[in-house]
Amino acid sequence: MLLSDFMEQRLESTGISLEEFRALLIRLVNYGVLERGESQTEQELYDRFVRVEELVGETLALYGIVVHHDRRFEYARLYPPGSRTPGMEQAEDEAFGGSLRARLTQNEVAVILVLRAQYDKAVREAKIDENGFATESLEAIALAMKNWLNRGLPEKATERRKVFQRLRQLRLIDYHSDEELETTEAWLRIHPMIVDFVSTDAIDAASGAADAGGVSDAADAATAQSRSQDVS
Repeated sequence: MLLSDFMEQRLESTGISLEEFRALLIRLVNYGVLERGESQTEQELYDRFVRVEELVGETLALYGIVVHHDRRFEYARLYPPGSRTPGMEQAEDEAFGGSLRARLTQNEVAVILVLRAQYDKAVREAKIDENGFATESLEAIALAMKNWLNRGLPEKATERRKVFQRLRQLRLIDYHSDEELETTEAWLRIHPMIVDFVSTDAIDAASGAADAGGVSDAADAATAQSRSQDVS
């Protein structure tokens, strides 16, 4: 029996065609994440994913890719071989150098660390909305970076915009428009998946380096931790 015939048999009870299943896999692998609230397209794909989650997991597992599905906040994220995934104590020993494991710049790592810290603070202060998002001003994020990492946001507007566009692509934040980022009056929504994306180990590593006065060391330590788990 051909694999395609076998897959069609598995899909028959779901009402999803092989072409639709293939399109779902392509989207997942290309983007690394599906968030139901992101757009109409992702809502449709996420709902399709829920119907065939088991088969998606089995198919991607052939390549050592793990699917993490958060049903509460309605998103699914792929973790490549060798990464740390939520609920797993240690990463497997395989290495992976493909598109799922993107390398983050120091600026991106620094902002992500602060976003995680600010999200944790919002949780402690019960400032999370019904969808799990925390809302934070760009000014507060810049101040937290200065106080914690002794590091500012990129001075050039184009570089600053590039960092936040990347983090929005990773579905870690959301904001209205790129133009807003040119002023400190902009507001960002931090997605709850930031907790899965940034490990406690990365926060601890950065805190220890920052406390010792090593600003670049803090980013380097966090970068090393993020490379064991970042996936998009």
